[in-house]
Order: sequence, then structure tokens, then C-alpha cells
Amino acid sequence: MFVREALRTGLQMLKESAVPSPELAAELLLMHALGCDRGRLHSHPEQALSQEAAELYLKLLAERTTGKPTQYITGRQQFWGLDFEVTPDVLIPRPETEHLVEAVLELARGGAKTGDLFRVADVGAGSGCIALALASELPNTEIYATDISPAALRVAAQNAARLGLTDRVKFKEDDLLTAFLAEGQLATLDFVVSNPPYVGPAETDWVQREVREFEPRLAWEGPGDGNEIYRRLFPQAHSALKPGGCVVVEIGYLKGESVKSLLGAGWTQVKVLPDLAGIPRVVIAQKA
Repeated sequence: MFVREALRTGLQMLKESAVPSPELAAELLLMHALGCDRGRLHSHPEQALSQEAAELYLKLLAERTTGKPTQYITGRQQFWGLDFEVTPDVLIPRPETEHLVEAVLELARGGAKTGDLFRVADVGAGSGCIALALASELPNTEIYATDISPAALRVAAQNAARLGLTDRVKFKEDDLLTAFLAEGQLATLDFVVSNPPYVGPAETDWVQREVREFEPRLAWEGPGDGNEIYRRLFPQAHSALKPGGCVVVEIGYLKGESVKSLLGAGWTQVKVLPDLAGIPRVVIAQKA
């Protein structure tokens, strides 16, 4: 089997199983089986696969046809130009979440003075993608990243070590900012950022099969109407932020107004930012 033939075979198998983005999945799985990058893959279409590589590729394709996400099969996902390890213990980082990172960077750089040290809390850190992306861009930053899942925190810590950012990001098991505030950390943060679970139980039927059956529900399904985490987080964020500090959160489809309404008193400069498709994606509010 040659590379060109392998890609055709993979594409056919994935299409027959109605796998989303089958071309991309076939490429990524073949790259993983061969241990090469996309440039190498497409510049050598007549390269013959060893029997071992061909068998591995077919095995990976079979896994993908079950609905198992490509990222869990390869164990990798790119986010903000960084390579993250992902396992079924963490939500797979999405390109849409990069809008949250962009929003924080714009706020930080817009109000920064030379030598300013920022203190940030990333609530619900998961793989660590948000915290580590921010740490890679803001050298004068201390980041406190929390998650209620010990398994997720282990993945995040491994990503921090791989990216050489262990000294910049501290991961801690916490229910939102409960332990942080219990330690007396009041009015000490410049930013509280979060991509919380926001899919309500009544909305789970709309969720893609790959998410519903394979990604950890704790990371994507919110209690109650899906807004409960915001209800709990906003008062905690207000207590933890310095005056003028900002809370920046990702939101679900068409949830901009409902999330804004949960902020309550004590906030100003409230904004809802869209993603590239024009869908409301990020809510920002500044502590008065």
C-alpha cells in the first residue's frame, strides 16, 4: 500500500461511516501511523507503507469509525500554535476557544505598562490549553489554573512540563475558585478566564456524537439550564479580582444575553464578542 492509496482507502472508510471532516481525519491518522508531518505526507505520495504501518493505519481508521475523536486516537491537538497532549480525561481544545485567549491578550496588552505582572486564574483548566497559551504570550504572568478533575489536572501538568511552562502555571484541584478564596486571595487577580461546561441537559441531543459519547461530560455538560457554572463563578470572580480586573468567559450558542444577565451588580464595560462566524462566543466584564 502506498501513501496515495492509503489516503483513498481511509477517506472511503470514513465517509461510509459518516465521520465529520473525513479528509482531515484520514490525513492525521496516516501522519500518526507514519510518524511524519503533512508536508512529508503530500510530497511523497508514492512512498510505500511498511506492513506494520499499514496495519496500524487500518486499526486507527477502524477506531475512528466508532466515533472516537481523532485527537484521542493520536493523543495530540494543536491549540494556539502549541502541541497539546489530550486524553479522554480532558475536553479537546477547539479553535473557537482561541477567541478567549485573544480577548485576554488584547485587554492585557492594551492596559499594560512595562514590567507589569499579571495574575490570572483559569477556571476549569482541562488540558491546560488556555492557561498555557496565555503563559506563552505573557512572560510577566502568574497563572493559577483550577479544575475539579484530578485526572484532567495530571494531563494539564504534563502539558506544562512538555512546553517548559511549569514554573509559570500552578495547577490545583478546586471547585471553581472556592479554595482560592478560602485561602484569603481576595482582590488579587487581574483576570479570571474560563471555558466552563455550558450545555444544558435539555440540549445534549444536539451535541455531536463524538462529544456526547467520548468527551468527559463533566467538561461540557453544565448543571441545570447550562448556566449554573456562570451563576456560581461570577460572584467568586468579583471577589477574586482587583478593581478594574476582568472576567472573560466562553459561552454557548446564542447564550450572550442570558450570560450577561447573570453578572449582577458591580460590573462595568460588559461586552459580547463574536467568533469568525459571527456567533457570540466570549463575554467580558470589568469589575467596577
